[in-house]
Amino acid sequence: MSVITVSRQFGAGGKTLGSLVAERLGYTLVDEEIVELVAKEANVSPDWVDAIANETGSEKLLERLLFKFGPFRKGYVNVSLETNPGYFDGHLYLSLLHKIIPQIAEQDNVVILGRGCQYILADHPDTYHFLLIADLEHRIDFVMEHYNLDRKQAQAVVDKQSARRLNLYRYFDRTDYDQPVHYNMVFNMNRVTMEQAVQTVCLLVAG
Repeated sequence: MSVITVSRQFGAGGKTLGSLVAERLGYTLVDEEIVELVAKEANVSPDWVDAIANETGSEKLLERLLFKFGPFRKGYVNVSLETNPGYFDGHLYLSLLHKIIPQIAEQDNVVILGRGCQYILADHPDTYHFLLIADLEHRIDFVMEHYNLDRKQAQAVVDKQSARRLNLYRYFDRTDYDQPVHYNMVFNMNRVTMEQAVQTVCLLVAG
C-alpha cells in the first residue's frame, strides 16, 4: 500500500508513465480530480482554479476571470477578494493543495501527478517520488507524436506548459523542483524507454 507521485518536465511523458504504472499496479490515477476537489473546497468554478493555477496572479487577472466565469456563491475566493485582491493566486491555492493532497494520499494505492506533491508529501510514509526529464527536442517530439501536432504547435504547447509549471512552483517559493534530492528516482527519458521506466517504478514500489 503506497503512494506514488510523478513530477515531470512537460513532454517528458509523466502522465503516460503515471497512467501505465497505475494500470499495472491496480492503483488510482489522480490528476485533474485535484482541480475539482480544490474548486469544491473553495466553492468556485473548476475553470477558476485551473486558470489561477496556470497564470501569474494579479489583480487584473482576477478581474478578467470574474468577468469570464461570472458570479460565484460566497466562498473562500469571494472573501479573500473583498479584503485583498490577488490573495487566492498563491496563498489560498497553496493552502488548499496542502489540505487536499494529503487527504488523497491517505487513501493509499494512488498515483498523483504534479502539483508540488514532492514537497507536500515529502514526509508522508510509504510514498515514492519520481521525476521525468528530457531535453527540449525529445519533449517536442513526444508531444508531436502523442497529440498529433505539427512541430510549431508542439513547441508552443511545451513552452506554455513549461511556463505554467514555473508558475506553480513560484507559489511554493521554490526553485529546486528539478533537483534529484526530492525524488526516489529521476528518469532521463533521452536515455531510457517508457517501458523501462514503468518497469522500474513498479519494481521499486511493489518490491
